[in-house]
Amino acid sequence: VVMHKPAGVMTTMRDPEGRRTVSDLVRAAGVTARVVPVGRLDYDTSGVLLLTDDGEAANVLTHPRFGVEKTYRATLRGRLEPTAVEKFLRGVRLEEGRAAPALVRVVAVRRDVSLVDITIHEGRNRQVRRMFEVVEHPVVALTRLRFGPISLGELAPGAVRPATPREVAALHRIVSESREQVAP
Repeated sequence: VVMHKPAGVMTTMRDPEGRRTVSDLVRAAGVTARVVPVGRLDYDTSGVLLLTDDGEAANVLTHPRFGVEKTYRATLRGRLEPTAVEKFLRGVRLEEGRAAPALVRVVAVRRDVSLVDITIHEGRNRQVRRMFEVVEHPVVALTRLRFGPISLGELAPGAVRPATPREVAALHRIVSESREQVAP
């Protein structure tokens, strides 16, 4: 299933602190299958989140080895300059090592805010936020627009929908191709 995870919701099936979880949204949408999130979106990030009962697919879709792209729209503090964008193309150095190169497209720049789309294929903890901190443009708001072949589209925050047959077929192709990459 495809969800538009709102900010302020935990990407987990249970939260010991009693915060709202994606499990709450799935149940409220009437999904009865036992599904788990594919990867994570942090508490403050909204956007497209996949949930599945297929462990192999979840692993392939989240493992950086298979290069599944994720595109985010970030609202940043400050005017993002071309020199900062170039750093993303080379890979921004994070505490644990250099992040893989990322594509950044500036959507709009206002006096003290930049709106950008960034595409990555890794999924490190709070990666996009940390990358923009390195170039001294903290993220004000972050939404994942696309996860592999699945786009957020017009799905309302908190809404859940079944993946379309075309989306399921595209996900199956990714899993099949991953098997070919691993095979001797």
